[in-house]
Amino acid sequence: MSRARRATKIIAMKKMLFGTALLALLLSNLVTAQAPTEPQKAKDLAPIAYFTDNAEKAGLTMMNVFGGSGIKKYIIETTGTGVAVFDYDNDGWPDIFIVNGTTLQGFPAGNGPTSHLYHNNHDGTFTDVTVKAGLVATGWGQGVCVGDYDNDGWEDLYVTYYGKNRLYHNDHGVFKEVAEKAGVAGSGKAWGTGCAFIDYNRDGHLDLMVANYVDLDLSTTPAPGESTACAWKGVPVMCGPRGLRGAKNILYLNRGDGTFMDVTTKAHIDRTEGHYAFSVATLDYDDDGWPDIYVACDSAPNILYHNNWDGTFTDVAVMAGVAFNEDGREQAGMGATVGDFNGDGRLDIFKTNFSDDTPTLYRNNGDGIFSDVTFAAGLGLHTQYLGWGTMFFDFDNDGWPDLILANGHVYPEVDKFHLGSGYLEPRVLYHNNGNGTFTDVSANAGPGINAASSARGLAIGDLWNDGQLSIVISNMNARPSLLVNTVRSGNHWIAFKTVGTRSNRDGIGAKITIRAGKRTLVDEVRSGSSYISQSDMRVHFGLGAVTKIDSVQVRWPSGLVERFENLSVDAFNTLKEGSGIAVSPAGKKP
Repeated sequence: MSRARRATKIIAMKKMLFGTALLALLLSNLVTAQAPTEPQKAKDLAPIAYFTDNAEKAGLTMMNVFGGSGIKKYIIETTGTGVAVFDYDNDGWPDIFIVNGTTLQGFPAGNGPTSHLYHNNHDGTFTDVTVKAGLVATGWGQGVCVGDYDNDGWEDLYVTYYGKNRLYHNDHGVFKEVAEKAGVAGSGKAWGTGCAFIDYNRDGHLDLMVANYVDLDLSTTPAPGESTACAWKGVPVMCGPRGLRGAKNILYLNRGDGTFMDVTTKAHIDRTEGHYAFSVATLDYDDDGWPDIYVACDSAPNILYHNNWDGTFTDVAVMAGVAFNEDGREQAGMGATVGDFNGDGRLDIFKTNFSDDTPTLYRNNGDGIFSDVTFAAGLGLHTQYLGWGTMFFDFDNDGWPDLILANGHVYPEVDKFHLGSGYLEPRVLYHNNGNGTFTDVSANAGPGINAASSARGLAIGDLWNDGQLSIVISNMNARPSLLVNTVRSGNHWIAFKTVGTRSNRDGIGAKITIRAGKRTLVDEVRSGSSYISQSDMRVHFGLGAVTKIDSVQVRWPSGLVERFENLSVDAFNTLKEGSGIAVSPAGKKP
């Protein structure tokens, strides 16, 4: 799976420097700080988050099946599945879809594991409606993304597979598989992973980006230990991805009639050194009004497709500083998330990587270039974990996006041979300090964070429309996790559902800018992200103590920029394109 190799001396040096700086800061605080009062001490000791796993109680009882539960013979048994949080029946409450896999041996006809759709009952529980919704299908399921590709007001599902992918058209809460008819099933030879709906040409119709991992033929794939790509730390393990043939990513253009056209070559999506692609995250990183695409790649340079406005893309990852880490080394990227972590109004990128490495935080400098600030931000201390799903999310609504990471190894051999990691690993929760740094608060963040699993997909959503963000995780060969925060901070929040008219109906690609007091908060409506997963598409902002919004501005994919006023705090607000106050005309494409 990965051979990410940060030099040992460099890691040690950075840890030493970071530790020295941290010690100096602590000593300074001891000298200058006044002794806290007793109530202050109690407050300081109280956790700012406490997550419990409510999956079983909530009715999320499916068993994820993904390869054998023991030693993995082939890499297909290791990658796991994604999760989607979306409102499939338009009742205003987010539902949960969890992709499922299979085994090398397979199952008798009619007995294979299926993906599962859970309907939100509005009371903290969910009901399995998979059969009723028409989503019974089996196979090596991988990732999932959501988007209303035909603008009919109902969210559709795209599910990637090792094999042919599936597009489920949503007809008032019942799904029909139409991938072949729509032209997005693929050849069946590629191994689809991450995906995202994106209106890359801004014509009002959602296009589809699909990441592919390996062109895998099990009949010719070496067995563990048969080559240099089939060993890790001297132990024979399953082979890949190095040594296997990488697959090219695919871009589909929405024709607007329910069908898509493969424009991969025409759009220059295949002109990249990046391969072994996993997760897709969309963002307008240079703020030019045109959506770009970031792809986390395993054991290869990452990809940043810059939108050239003419239907083509250029991979600028190396020039932009997001292909490698700050040492110029390729990493083994798994998941990716986008957010403005330091409040400067620019969207940054965070990526999870293989064990014996750190995750990577790329700060957007505003000039088309990113800087790796992983260690400066306090995110470089954990190298034992193998990260997958991850999301920026403001769990305490203080106005600063925090981070959640789902972890789990790919080699069960790590336990037997004591290779410095565990196959089952806990999650990591980082609190954003509001000064460009994060603090690991996992130890006191509850059993939902500290429970160990071999996790993969992760999605975030306000499942009960109360301003509290919850976490859904897909665990390898285990039941899913539903992490609910029992600590209520008292901070305020605001959230938005966008409805496009000239733009795609979801408003995917819309940039929302909030001005509240001295703060400016920004984010975009997006499909995809995390590790091959889909979070609640409604855009959520924590506000801290702020109770009134000064202004909300939306730049729609159509080009219209408008301001919305008199919006409610501590509530969801629907923003319909054309119903606000125009700030600039809905001009033509540049």
